[in-house]
Amino acid sequence: MSLEPQDREKLPFLFLLPNLVTLAGMCLGLTSIRFAMVGKFEMAATLLLISAAIDGLDGLIARRLKATSEFGAELDSLSDFLCFGVAPGVLVYRFAMGEGNALGWVFVLIYAASACLRLARFNVTRGEDGAGKTHFTGVPAPAGAILALLPVFMAFEGWLSGPLMPIVSALWLGVVGMLMISRLHTFSPKSLKLRGIGVVGMLLGTVMVMGLIVTKLWLFLIVVDLLYVGVLLPEIWRVRGRILR
Repeated sequence: MSLEPQDREKLPFLFLLPNLVTLAGMCLGLTSIRFAMVGKFEMAATLLLISAAIDGLDGLIARRLKATSEFGAELDSLSDFLCFGVAPGVLVYRFAMGEGNALGWVFVLIYAASACLRLARFNVTRGEDGAGKTHFTGVPAPAGAILALLPVFMAFEGWLSGPLMPIVSALWLGVVGMLMISRLHTFSPKSLKLRGIGVVGMLLGTVMVMGLIVTKLWLFLIVVDLLYVGVLLPEIWRVRGRILR
């Protein structure tokens, strides 16, 4: 028997806020695809970056408001797949490979499938004690998306162009896909504890980062990607030979 409208549970607006933030990020990711399709690649990349920043907010807001739910978690995963699995692949393909590169599209599919598998594994393990608190298993989807765009950032800065562009971009998508589904232990912000000089350093670092974002965005993102890869290298060496097992 269905309930009359007046009998249905009324949800406070604050309870819906995390889901609204998730949907806002999803809309930015989908709009990024639109801009990539019409050749406005810098705008497409910028929207993906904003979407990645928003992705970290919905979960935080949900926890602070005690508004976490299974619905919200599943919505977040679906949004992440669209924004960080599909949109980066489409952007890289359109920007670096054109429309007729069949082999390049295979690597786009590999990347998208890897993002999907990464998110599915996260959904299965998120209820485990300590999951995501000390480290992630594999590169998280938002970080994977920013890594996948490294050739695009380098092209924006004039560091990468010509015949190598499609080859490098396709192979890099495959590498990032493998990193996402790997068993590597990667950094989780929840494990970061600051005190004393660390707090001051973080505050001053934020000022520096904001300055770089508004003046040298693409160069800043290249440095961030390279630093992230540099942090991964010791872990890759530690688990070499069993990285996917």
